Amino acid sequence: MFFHLKLLPPRPDFPLGASEKELAVMAEHADYWRASADTGVAVAVGPVFDPAGTFGIAIVEVEDAKQAEQLADEDPVVLSELGFRYEVSPIPSMILRDPPAALAPINPDRT
Repeated sequence: MFFHLKLLPPRPDFPLGASEKELAVMAEHADYWRASADTGVAVAVGPVFDPAGTFGIAIVEVEDAKQAEQLADEDPVVLSELGFRYEVSPIPSMILRDPPAALAPINPDRT
């Protein structure tokens, strides 16, 4: 089953003005999710630069909500107790592309 994990930062202007401690824990966070991607658990992970405020996303494939929550709870940014938190939501169905090949152009004739 797929889940969407939304990482909410400790303050609205994050990552601007991030402290050295926050930057260090974000490096651990990136390593954590790279390892999850390497095992196939994480489908996609990255920051979203929304004009209303930056947040992070992860799409994961696990057996149940408990495992998705565990991934969120064990993220170094959450364990750091610096104010990061996750919202976890199920994705009941997912359309996935075939394994990546060369990027195809978007069909300009399609309306």
